[in-house]
Amino acid sequence: MAKKVSTKKAETQAEAPVILRPDVDLAIEKRLVALYTLQSVDSEIDKIQIIRGELPQAVQDLEDEIAGLNTRIENITTEIKETEAANKTRLTEVADHEEMIKKYQKQQENVRNNREFESLAKEIEFQNLEIQLCERKNKEGAAKVKELKSNIEAAKTLVENRTKDLDAKREELTSIIAETEKDEARLLAKSKEQEQYIDERYLTGYKRIRNAARNGLAVVTIDRDACGGCFSAIPPQRQMEIKMHKKVIVCENCGRILVDDDIAAKAKAQLEK
Repeated sequence: MAKKVSTKKAETQAEAPVILRPDVDLAIEKRLVALYTLQSVDSEIDKIQIIRGELPQAVQDLEDEIAGLNTRIENITTEIKETEAANKTRLTEVADHEEMIKKYQKQQENVRNNREFESLAKEIEFQNLEIQLCERKNKEGAAKVKELKSNIEAAKTLVENRTKDLDAKREELTSIIAETEKDEARLLAKSKEQEQYIDERYLTGYKRIRNAARNGLAVVTIDRDACGGCFSAIPPQRQMEIKMHKKVIVCENCGRILVDDDIAAKAKAQLEK
């Protein structure tokens, strides 16, 4: 029994200084400080990525929209060429029909009876109908080409405006990356540093909770007698256990790790070193 008391005393003495070193077995308080410190660092990284995260998506959306507009312009241009080619073909057909009419009219001058004359007259009427059909289709084609060209101009104007927006977004993104990349690199290094002070079991749990939480908070303080993550009430007895720092305690509602203000203050001091 005496041996156990001695061991416990030695452990208490080892836990006293809140100095986080990878070569020391972490006591519960040290684990909690390390976890809250890690959470603070990761939350700062989240803020940077949130600011940056909106811009890349905006840039990607604009790039996709411009690509879609350019594809539309290409498709319309192809349709215009096809319509104009069809109109040109029909003009050739009109000329052919007119030649046939002249031919039939000349043949009418040498007919031997009314039957031949009427037959040639029907052929002439048919050729005239074909000419009218070609002219109607050409008129429709010309109107279509006019509309398509108007659509191209509108699309080109939209591409020009979207390109200006894209250039502005890219410039803004580049500026933000330049401003934040040093801070992000420093925070990422700090995050990795804190991870080495936490047992694998707790680190795995921390990451699992953090990934499941919308706001990325896996370690929270008690705020107005409630969980700082889901705001569920924490009973007084539970709060007392949290303040004792004897074990890692999680919120019974959301599963987040709970710490008191003392742990938060020590973590803040750790970050300021």
